[in-house]
Amino acid sequence: MKVRIIYAKWPKLKYQPEFHLPPHGPVVFASALPDDVEICFTDEHVTDIDFDDDADIIFMSVMLTCQIPRAWEIADEFRKRGKTVIFGGIATQLHADETLQHGDSVFLGEAEGRMEGVLGDFRKGQLKKVYDYHAIFPDINLVKTARRDILDRELYNFRGIQMVDLVHASRGCRFNCFPCCTPYLGGRQFRPRPIDKVLEELESIPNNRIFMVDNSLAQDDQWEKDLFREMAPLKKKWISHPIKDDPEILDLAAKAGAWYVYQAVVDMSDHIRDRIKRYKDHGILVEGTIILGCDKIGKSPAHDEDEIKKLVDFLLEIDLDMAEFTILTPFPGSNIRKQYQSEKRILHNDWSKYTCDKAVFQPHMITPEALEKMYDYAWETFYAESSREMRMAKLFLDVLKKEKKDGTHRRYDTRNKRKWGKRRSAASS
Repeated sequence: MKVRIIYAKWPKLKYQPEFHLPPHGPVVFASALPDDVEICFTDEHVTDIDFDDDADIIFMSVMLTCQIPRAWEIADEFRKRGKTVIFGGIATQLHADETLQHGDSVFLGEAEGRMEGVLGDFRKGQLKKVYDYHAIFPDINLVKTARRDILDRELYNFRGIQMVDLVHASRGCRFNCFPCCTPYLGGRQFRPRPIDKVLEELESIPNNRIFMVDNSLAQDDQWEKDLFREMAPLKKKWISHPIKDDPEILDLAAKAGAWYVYQAVVDMSDHIRDRIKRYKDHGILVEGTIILGCDKIGKSPAHDEDEIKKLVDFLLEIDLDMAEFTILTPFPGSNIRKQYQSEKRILHNDWSKYTCDKAVFQPHMITPEALEKMYDYAWETFYAESSREMRMAKLFLDVLKKEKKDGTHRRYDTRNKRKWGKRRSAASS
């Protein structure tokens, strides 16, 4: 049996440089397919779709809400040509009812241990319209090393610079942050993978630079410490969401190769200021993630124009290396959407505009139009003295120094199409 996994293109954030990371969902899904299945992959960000594909099944792997309208279009075109289309992924779960109109089957939930049954039904001509495993989580031990061999690695570089590979060491999240869909999608029980399996996967990746895409690594202190201790000998350089703000854990993270973290900045408190400083004191760089358009959070007032200006000033004071601004977006499955629906503050369900750079709800203290202008203001003001591209370059200079120090500097020469490998030159000695 031959299957093709397709990852539809989505619009990038307005101020983001154009680059593409190797997608995570499709390669994790591919590892859940039986060994006798021939797998082909198309990422529409980097490759055109061949609608005359001879695959037996088209799997649509969809991560983002703003990605799903394009995924529907692709599926409709394949079905016109007589192909069987099965949808899966995060956005499929968030938009299941609508997606039923565009697929022969919709798979909801995590795929491990379940795809043999789905493919068996297909072979017998008994494919179900819905396979609903939402909130019925498989044994975490079933998660295998992702099938990165289905990727064309030459397509994932930014101006010749080695990008990161994505890995997850856990699923689920015990936290319940107001804008997040994770409690709905992956549950609130922290489900760590066995550390030896995580290490096995990390060792299988020739790339030295890794993005740990876990919702939060700071969910179990002992597991986090053990993970970092075991990762240290690999000398990988990695990015993650927040690390526990604990001296021992931060020290272990730095020794394990922590490059930089994404840290949510929700207020202008000394707590945030001190937390950023502690990261930096351990040699860990920080990219702030800032959501604009929030209602009152704790002692922080709801965002209006003045409050957003104060927040941007604060960000410039606390020595962030980067900042990524988004507009609060009430995605299906999130607590905030339920609240805004009850308050009749959702403006529309044009999913193609749920890109986190457009106001799709009515804020409390500012108009949607003014919020979008303040979004522009935040990006332009924060990067007025040094562009995002320049700050990205500084991040990569930092990782180059770390790699050269421990002898792990790697490169990819797209001109000669050489594989990843240690660079043998005076520059890396």
